[in-house]
Amino acid sequence: MYAMTYISIRPERYSYNIIKSTGEFVINLTTSDLAYATDWAGVKSGRDVNKFEELKLTKEKASNLKAPLIKEAPVNIECKVKEIKELGSHHMFIAEVVAVDIDEKYLDENGRFCFEKSNPICYSHGEYFELGKKIGKFGFSVKKK
Repeated sequence: MYAMTYISIRPERYSYNIIKSTGEFVINLTTSDLAYATDWAGVKSGRDVNKFEELKLTKEKASNLKAPLIKEAPVNIECKVKEIKELGSHHMFIAEVVAVDIDEKYLDENGRFCFEKSNPICYSHGEYFELGKKIGKFGFSVKKK
């Protein structure tokens, strides 16, 4: 069994046919340093502009895909499409994770990814937020005192 993930895209989006025809995509962890590029890339179409050139991002070769990675992203998740579900306005691309590429500067001495060092952001209802401090760990709610 392999790790799976998905993205949902409207069929009229430029990326839709690219992903449908190639059967692959990359999910990139985005950070506070990449917030401007994340937003700009989200509102501009690759049909009209070369996002890598305009944003001065560096294409990096993926280990298992033809799609490029974004070197400036701390984590790139390489995905191969296994199924497409038509769900109203968006179609869901269900994919197998075939590789996870992590910038080594975010790994500790044991090879563990230090999420907090990457300054990740999230998007909710049209707004971007920096993620805050650690508030617990798995099992903390049932730990014996």
